[in-house]
Amino acid sequence: DEVVGMISVNDMDSDILVVSENGYGKRSSLEDYRITNRGGKGVKTISITEKTGSLVSIKNVSDGDDLMIINKSGIAIRMEVSDLRVMGRATQGVKLINIKDSDSIAAVAKVVLDEDDVKDIDSIEVVEEE
Repeated sequence: DEVVGMISVNDMDSDILVVSENGYGKRSSLEDYRITNRGGKGVKTISITEKTGSLVSIKNVSDGDDLMIINKSGIAIRMEVSDLRVMGRATQGVKLINIKDSDSIAAVAKVVLDEDDVKDIDSIEVVEEE
């Protein structure tokens, strides 16, 4: 076993999102995780199988966030976290991105939308060239 990530929980209303190397991911509520003491064996967060592959990323997310997933062949997708339903703690998750046989997930990043950015996007005018 090895550590693949760590999150700091400042908002108990946020969720935990985990992604596996074969493109599977799931979103779970923080309330599903019990607090363990020093010397504890931890808490299972995803059911690891040959189909899912090993865990590669963990993120602290909320409905207003977007997610960028990049595979090792260079293909990137952006998806809204709100499109992912909240699942139980020890499930396999759902397919987030299609992966070829020899490919795997390279990186996962959380994209936080700022309200000022949304206002700027709404105020862009289309100018036609003559």
